[in-house]
Amino acid sequence: MSVTDHRRLGIAAGAALLTFAVAGCSVLGRAAVGTITYDTGHKSRVQVTTPSVTGCHKLEPTGAVAITNRTVLDLVAYPAANCTGRNTAYIATTLSDVIAPGAGPWLSYSIVH
Repeated sequence: MSVTDHRRLGIAAGAALLTFAVAGCSVLGRAAVGTITYDTGHKSRVQVTTPSVTGCHKLEPTGAVAITNRTVLDLVAYPAANCTGRNTAYIATTLSDVIAPGAGPWLSYSIVH
């Protein structure tokens, strides 16, 4: 093997390890690395950084009318403050969603892990 081959192998191995480290840290550290941003019914924007992957997370009392998920894990938004109810929204990583016309706001979310 030449020096170039060793270098390519090292770069590939490093990239693979970095990918596993980021994914592993989010689960082992019990946090979804990244941010969740949502707009409330009162036209304010709230940003949550690196939320826990466990439990139910309550949103502002007025709820959220739009959510952007920029974490490494997916989330589910719920119409009730205790992460229950129909009309949930599955929001995958790097995606956004807005409430349907005539629907009430989301009041909580949980992280899918």
